[in-house]
Amino acid sequence: MNTVVINANPHFHRLGGAEAVRGLVDKFYDLMDEDPDYYGVRKLHPQDLGESRNKLYWFLSEWMGGPKLFSERIGQPFLRQRHMPFAIGVSERDQWMACMLRAMQEIGLAAELRAELQQAFFKTADFMRNQPE
Repeated sequence: MNTVVINANPHFHRLGGAEAVRGLVDKFYDLMDEDPDYYGVRKLHPQDLGESRNKLYWFLSEWMGGPKLFSERIGQPFLRQRHMPFAIGVSERDQWMACMLRAMQEIGLAAELRAELQQAFFKTADFMRNQPE
């Protein structure tokens, strides 16, 4: 009897694999770096976004069901713990979300996939909040 294994989070392949995830991350950080609407979240990052780009790419690849790049390089994500040194409130969460939504739209993700990812991203972004406002 054959056993069928279903990936619990197939977004990695639906997005288009490694190249598409990298494209999403690069668009996200390009927008964050260029658009003053995202200044609040941009100032939480180092001036050089290279390492931030890599970490988000590694994390999203794994989180979306692709290769375990983050775990192999850094270890368990422990996202909330890793973000505790930064003051993250509603404004930062909303700026991060707006930037990611715009990045997804600009790279041309299908509306259905954008909606699915938006819900998942919001849960994660809201969980990162460590400030009441």
